[in-house]
Amino acid sequence: MLALQQSETYKRHRPETTLLYQLVERYYPDFTANLADQGKYLPNYVEREFDDFLRCGRLEHGFLRVVCNDCKHEKLVAFSCKRRGFCPSCGARRMAESAALLVDDVLLGYPIRQWVLSLPIPLRLLLARNPSELSKVMQIIHRAISTHIVNKAGFTNKQSKTGAVTLIQRFGSALNLNIHFHMLFLEGAISENPLSGTTFTRIKAPSHSDMVELVHTISYRIANYLEKVGLVERDIENSFLNLPIDDEDSLLQLQGASVSYRIAMGPQQGQKVFTLQTLPASNEGEYGQLANTSGFSLHAGVFANADEPEKLERLCRYISRPAISEQRLSMTDHGKVRYELKTPYRDGTTHVFFEPLDFIGKLVALIPPPRLNLTRFYGVFAPNSNLRAQITASQRGKNSPKIVNQKDGQSDKPYHARAMSWAQRLKRVFNIDITECEKCENHNVSIIACIIDIHVIQKILAHIDKKHPTSKQTKLLPHLRAPPDEQYTNDFTIQRDFNFGA
Repeated sequence: MLALQQSETYKRHRPETTLLYQLVERYYPDFTANLADQGKYLPNYVEREFDDFLRCGRLEHGFLRVVCNDCKHEKLVAFSCKRRGFCPSCGARRMAESAALLVDDVLLGYPIRQWVLSLPIPLRLLLARNPSELSKVMQIIHRAISTHIVNKAGFTNKQSKTGAVTLIQRFGSALNLNIHFHMLFLEGAISENPLSGTTFTRIKAPSHSDMVELVHTISYRIANYLEKVGLVERDIENSFLNLPIDDEDSLLQLQGASVSYRIAMGPQQGQKVFTLQTLPASNEGEYGQLANTSGFSLHAGVFANADEPEKLERLCRYISRPAISEQRLSMTDHGKVRYELKTPYRDGTTHVFFEPLDFIGKLVALIPPPRLNLTRFYGVFAPNSNLRAQITASQRGKNSPKIVNQKDGQSDKPYHARAMSWAQRLKRVFNIDITECEKCENHNVSIIACIIDIHVIQKILAHIDKKHPTSKQTKLLPHLRAPPDEQYTNDFTIQRDFNFGA
């Protein structure tokens, strides 16, 4: 578990003061109206994502009343949307909870290596349009890597097994649709002996030749499978995707533009997004545990030892992070949305620029469809594995130990780890102790009411505004203005035509 500093007092998140919220609030209605003029409409799950985001963290839509039992100081805690698309606040909470679950209950005690597989741009769009095929593609990837690990340990797949946790990321650092896989594999194989129990055999780090062989195997098997199910068609010279020409829900246009770094809305539709570039970064040191072929890229250079839980949790937080960072989002003086890349691209690209309506389209493309599980467990970590209960701290799965009741003896209910409470999540994510009163600093805080009635909400908020008048809401968006003159369009050495790479 990560070592936390002294906890801070709770301060309510005010999403209405953030640039992301203001952009969605102002331009999302115009975006949907623009689509309606074209006879296109968003799917219901996308509309719910935006509607719930605009309600997330707003006291006007309900809250909890939390009071200190000692000094009677009261505070209000707003509800969250709990969506998986682009909400930074809910994404941060989910990130910390996922990392805590993986480290404390699943991966702790074993050396872990991260394997990252990126797909060619056409396959990213193909899997976005056909999410049901993700499971089969991931099985192909896991089978290839796990067989490599087991063989390196000196066993066959019947004699020993390894395990992995895979997180599907749907976004790139430029807010582009980029389906790729972050896989946390055991750095070795686990074999079961009826007498001595389970035995872990560690292997050496993969070499560059191992990576090249693996990426060739994975790309070949995925291509054959997609061709077999009819999603990829080949002729003598070329291969092409079997996608529908017309799409009534408009997602094909938006996802296609997002995955190819192009503008989806407005008069410049189909052109490359604007970028800011500096000097290209050096390519030295890119080889080793990295291999590329036909647009597939496999990387395995990040590793955490069994005695490095803090490093492992940082890694788990990184791969389960939210899609958008508010700290890297800003506006230009000419009304464009500017987003800073987390790491500059090889060609020196540091920022991307969007028109506000096109920015909303980029958010739409990032929203995952419902009932798509973005975290998968394989091998010995799979729910139906006979070894999962023996090698994980949670002891959940087949052959789980039973709970022993002092009165009735052994219970039929299997043991399972206790879930984190909402207060524990806040403390682990934001280092905020909600159970501590900021007035008397006593840990005697409790929830006294859940307020959802609109009339009661209005009365309480009116009383608070009258008793504690606050300053006007911070506006981060520039005033509406006419389009800039052509002479100002190159203020930041903006590049339009460039190669993003994989």
